[in-house]
Amino acid sequence: MSPSPAASSRPWATPSSRPSATPSSRPSATLSQQPDRPSPGQTAAAAALRQIGRPYVWGGGSTAGPTGGGFDCSGLALHAWSRAGAVLTHYTGSQFRQGRRVPFSQLQAGDLVFFGGGTGDPTHVGVYVKDGVMVHAPKRGDVVKTTDFAASAYYRSRYRGAVRPTPRTATR
Repeated sequence: MSPSPAASSRPWATPSSRPSATPSSRPSATLSQQPDRPSPGQTAAAAALRQIGRPYVWGGGSTAGPTGGGFDCSGLALHAWSRAGAVLTHYTGSQFRQGRRVPFSQLQAGDLVFFGGGTGDPTHVGVYVKDGVMVHAPKRGDVVKTTDFAASAYYRSRYRGAVRPTPRTATR
């Protein structure tokens, strides 16, 4: 069976194009231990992972942490990257323009992955962890959690691209 035209236009249309994935690997929400100082992206991903289980709160999240008891998707991204020294706005559409575009094949921990139909601003953002997995605040009534977006037909069909924010200081 050949892939549908929509599937073939996606950056992960073939298993070999999925970053860091092998047939025997399972996506994991943990970051690998490195003897060196973590990269800003690893710091951001770790900060986002620490929020797992917090409730989704519309407009929630700041540089200091959850507001109103939780996070929305852009508030989680803003908070995570503030731990790594980057300043982001609290709006998914503007976050999509705050950093360097990254091809799917080059995703690294901490990269922001964006979703949403149409041609306007993306409507959802997650923080990439590894192996096609992101941590995100999905919707009202849900909690911050990890999702294997690369294996999800829902998220694959809405993928808009990725951005790597730049910390303001190199010594954080």
